[in-house]
Formats: sequence, C-alpha cells, structure tokens
Amino acid sequence: QLQLVESGGGLVQPGGSLRLSCAASGFTLDYYSVGWFRQAPGKEREGVSCINTNDNSTYYSDSVKGRFTMSRDKAKNTVYLQMNSLKPEDTAVYYCAAVPLAYWYCSNYDPRVNEYDYWGQGTQVTVSS
Repeated sequence: QLQLVESGGGLVQPGGSLRLSCAASGFTLDYYSVGWFRQAPGKEREGVSCINTNDNSTYYSDSVKGRFTMSRDKAKNTVYLQMNSLKPEDTAVYYCAAVPLAYWYCSNYDPRVNEYDYWGQGTQVTVSS
C-alpha cells in the first residue's frame, strides 16, 4: 500500500525553524516529483515547493523562496522541508504529495494540487509568539 507520512510539525516562534519529514512506504521515491503543500484555515491548499527525485532539482514559490529548502535522503526514502525564518503567515497544515515524474513537473510554476496522486495526512505548523 502506497503511503506518505508527514512529521515534524509543531508550535514555533516567529523567526524560528522547523524541519518537516515525508516518509514513503510501499514504494520508492525514485523518479517521482514530491511536493509540499499547505492549507491555512479558510484558504485553498497551495503548493510551496517540490523536488524531482531523479536529479534533486527543486522549485520554490515566491512566498517561501530563500527561507525553505527541500532535500531527499534516498536511503531513508524520505523527503524533508527545512523551514527557516518562519512567519505567522506560514501557519497551516502542511501536506506532502507525490506523482510519477514527468518533465513538466517541478519546473517553473507552483506545484498544483490536481497534478499529485498520493497524499499524506498532514502535519500542523503554527508560528506564534
């Protein structure tokens, strides 16, 4: 059974850091595009970053560029989202998602919810003093 499990969320003060993990089971993340999405209360789910696991190329939305970094540990079959300089507006439930790789994924536009097939259950990130 294909499964993605996020972890690492929590409460952090503005300016702080968190690292989210997305662990895959039932399949390997080779040749996938893996995206991180977030959904704040009353707002639509939005894509903030992605990684293509064939070459570890990444893309970041303008809202997180320079603050968030994606990486992958192939041995652990896990993708990470390092979040630095967190702001209150980063507060949301964060989801990871995966889709078999295609050349147009994770290229020059924000990840789109309807392009990703497999989803985790989400992890809450709250940025507040």
